Amino acid sequence: MSSIRYRTLTLVLLVFGVSTLVIGVISYRYAAHQISELSDARLAQHAHLLEGMSQSTALSDDRQAMLSNIENALQRAESADSPYGHRYSNQLAFQLWENDQLLLSSSEAPDITPRQRDTGYSDLTIDQQAWRIYVLNQPDTDQRIVVGERENTRGELIRSVALRTLLPELIGLPLVALLLWWSIGWGLAPLSRMAEQTRTRGPHNLQPLSLATLPRELTPIASALNQLLARIRQIRTREERFIADAAHELRTPLAVLDLHAQNALSARSHEDREEALDHLRDGVTRATRVVSQLLALARLAPETEIQRHYRPANLLTEARETLAELSPLAAERQQQVILHADEALDWQMEAEPGAVETVLQNIVGNAFQHTPTKGVIDIALTATPHHVTLCVDDQGPGIPEQAYSKVRERFQRAGPGAGAGLGLSIVDRVVKRHNGEFTMTNAPQGGLRVCITLQRFPSQHGMISIDPSAS
Repeated sequence: MSSIRYRTLTLVLLVFGVSTLVIGVISYRYAAHQISELSDARLAQHAHLLEGMSQSTALSDDRQAMLSNIENALQRAESADSPYGHRYSNQLAFQLWENDQLLLSSSEAPDITPRQRDTGYSDLTIDQQAWRIYVLNQPDTDQRIVVGERENTRGELIRSVALRTLLPELIGLPLVALLLWWSIGWGLAPLSRMAEQTRTRGPHNLQPLSLATLPRELTPIASALNQLLARIRQIRTREERFIADAAHELRTPLAVLDLHAQNALSARSHEDREEALDHLRDGVTRATRVVSQLLALARLAPETEIQRHYRPANLLTEARETLAELSPLAAERQQQVILHADEALDWQMEAEPGAVETVLQNIVGNAFQHTPTKGVIDIALTATPHHVTLCVDDQGPGIPEQAYSKVRERFQRAGPGAGAGLGLSIVDRVVKRHNGEFTMTNAPQGGLRVCITLQRFPSQHGMISIDPSAS
């Protein structure tokens, strides 16, 4: 796992190093240019100085003695051991020519013939030494002055300037690294404190993190954690209520089952025992239905929506199979079921495994339960190129409009009945998972009309691909 401190330190030092290198290269090139310009100007200045001195000697009565004195003075200056000398003095050279005769020369002057160069600057290599030469011609007096400087002197000066520029930065680099290490650690301290507070929390502490003392950069992270904690609190509250409601709903059926079992055991006659066993069977059926619905709700819980797969399904076929399964219940209550569907239409769709069956069993089952004996239940299927719709009309007492949203919740009933109040909640979950529409209205015959509309092919709308193993 990479460290933010290491990554930041590496990035900053890399930027610092590259910047130092670029600045060093630019400084080196600039220093080289300026030193070259300054040195060339100095060569020209020395040449003109010698020109003035040579003109003075030309007017003197004892010219040779004066030239000899000038040469001796310059030789003393060239000596590094002389108090007048300098260690760079022997890096400079000069010559004074007149009528192709060498009148004056320094000891370090290269061997340059008078007609070797015209007036101006030039670069020469003499005796494996690189020289920068300036030649000053005087046509009226037939004099030629040659002033030169060794190139290695310029290079040494350039390197010295560049080194003095870069050396403080190179020496300060470790200090900068230490300061950066400490500064980054100090800057990350709020993140470490937030991590420690989160790590030391108890499993039941889902209170939001305080944003008051956090830096602006950490606020999005803390806000995201608070949103996650809020969702966890909602899920926990919902599940705690679900467990409490489920326990309450199952307590009564189990108590009734126990009572019927005791009645069957203590029955004095065969008829009483048969009646108690019939009641026991009805109670087992109801308890089984409640448990099945609880399992269906658990499977359809929002936290299970991360992974979703669809498989091909046929709405008309599923409807017929569900009606066949529920036909004993309709026969027992002498109810008539009418299915309206155009077999010529395409009823193919995609759905999660068992989703269509679950919706049909709950909607049609509720219709059977609330429709009176010898009543009629109408089931209508319609289809469009992109959607399929299922509508079920019963002849029961119906539901007040203000209770439409209430009955979608778990364990909520619109009125007294034998159900657990889970059927429509399951339908609502399934429809939401398929991005469908679930509506309730009053049926024309006075009961309740329940309609669901589902996308025909949700995998083609950027949802989840079809499960290949189910096809």
